[in-house]
Amino acid sequence: MKRQNQSSVVEFILLGFSNFPELQKQLFGVFLVIYLVTLMGNAIIIVVISLDKSLHVPMYLFLLNLSVVEVSFSAVIMPEMLMVLSTETTRISFVSCFAQMYFILFFGGTECFLLGAMAYDRFAAICHPLNYPMTMNKIVFVKLVMFSWISGIMVATVQTTWVFSFPFCGPNEINHLFCESPPVLELACADTFLFEIYAFTGTILIVMVPFLLILLSYIRILYAILKMPSTTGRQKAFSTCASHLTSVTLFYGTAAMTYLQPKSGYSPETKKLLSLAYTLLTPLLNPLIYSLRNSEMKRALMKLWKRKVFLHTV
Repeated sequence: MKRQNQSSVVEFILLGFSNFPELQKQLFGVFLVIYLVTLMGNAIIIVVISLDKSLHVPMYLFLLNLSVVEVSFSAVIMPEMLMVLSTETTRISFVSCFAQMYFILFFGGTECFLLGAMAYDRFAAICHPLNYPMTMNKIVFVKLVMFSWISGIMVATVQTTWVFSFPFCGPNEINHLFCESPPVLELACADTFLFEIYAFTGTILIVMVPFLLILLSYIRILYAILKMPSTTGRQKAFSTCASHLTSVTLFYGTAAMTYLQPKSGYSPETKKLLSLAYTLLTPLLNPLIYSLRNSEMKRALMKLWKRKVFLHTV
C-alpha cells in the first residue's frame, strides 16, 4: 500500500509488437511451439540425468541445473509473452511486474554464473585430466552450484528492489514483451543516473567477466585439443566446443547488449529482438547443443526408452 501511495501507477500495459498486429498472430504460433519444445527438451534432460546414476558426475549435474534454470526462465517469461501476443492490450499489475523482473534477473544471473562454472569444469577435465577428480570433487561442485544460485538471488534482489523504489507517475505503457528492467526504468519519474552506473558495472561483472573467463577456458581447451593424436577425436572435440561457444556467445552477447546499452541506444523493436535472443533461443538451443550431440546422454536416453518399452510389453 505504501508503494501505491507514492506512485500513481498501479499497473502497466505491455505493448509487445502492437505496431505490427499481423505479425503478432504469426509470432504467437511460433513462440508457442518454441516454448513447448523448450519445456520438453529440458524436462527430458532433467529426467534422464536424475534417473541414470552413471550420469551423476559434475558435468551432467551442472547440465541438470542448467536445464532447471532454462525451464524456470521460460516459465517466467513465455506465458506472459504469449498473452501479450494474443491480445491487443495486456495489463500487468505493479506486483506482478516486480515478480516477473525479479525472477528474470534471478534465473538470468544464475545462468551467467552456471555457464562459467560449466566451462571451468570442462577446462579442468580436458586440460588437467589427472588432477580432475581432486579439482572437481563433490565439495567443489556443490560450492560452485550454490554460488551460482545465491549470486542469482543477490543480483535479482538488489536490482529489482532498486528499480521499483523509483516513483512511477507518468505513462504506464511498457514498450516491450515482458517486464525487463531497461524498458521499465524508462517510465520512472526520477533521476536514474546512479542506478544506470550500478547496472552498467553490474553487467560488466555478472555478464562480461564470466564470458571472458569462458573464452579463456575454451582457448586453453582448444590448445589441448590440438595436441590430441587422433584426427577423429580432434574433429569431435572442435565440433563440441564450437557448438558450446555459439550458445554461450548468443546468451552473453545479447544479454550484454540489452543491459549495457544507453537508454536511446537502440530502437524499441531492436531491444525486443535482442531480448528474444537470450530469453527464447538460448533455452531452446541448450538441450540440443549439450545433449543431442553427447553420446552418453543419447545412450542414457535410449536405455530409459527401452526400459519404458519393456515395462509396457510385460
